Amino acid sequence: MNFQVTVLKILASYPDGFAVMEDLKRDMAILATSGRDWADRTRRLAARVPDLDIFSQGLVERISGGWRLTFKGREVLELMEARPAAPEPVQAPFVGEPPATILASAPVPPLPQPADRARRRERHQRRREARERARANAS
Repeated sequence: MNFQVTVLKILASYPDGFAVMEDLKRDMAILATSGRDWADRTRRLAARVPDLDIFSQGLVERISGGWRLTFKGREVLELMEARPAAPEPVQAPFVGEPPATILASAPVPPLPQPADRARRRERHQRRREARERARANAS
């Protein structure tokens, strides 16, 4: 897994590109254990920008206990994710039907976006408050 590409992708999924360290660490842990697909994807994206350094290139800023994706960071991420030109069509062999044109390789679908974080935070806060009330009532 490429750490810097993962940070860019995580920050891009947050409103305004800002995430506190706790959220970043949690999301990194989820992606790090999500399997080979994520590692392969970040490796492919990183290969498109071999000298990637998110901090020295000004792609990510450290502010207020978290990290924020800059405009330049969004541009670099878009460049990395840009699909190469469409592959040349390949003529399918004739099998009793009119020949069909097929693509040499199917496009890769985009990664699903994380669930709505605001709702998750609200639910987490409600649970925390309920636990605190239960502890207070038990005393």
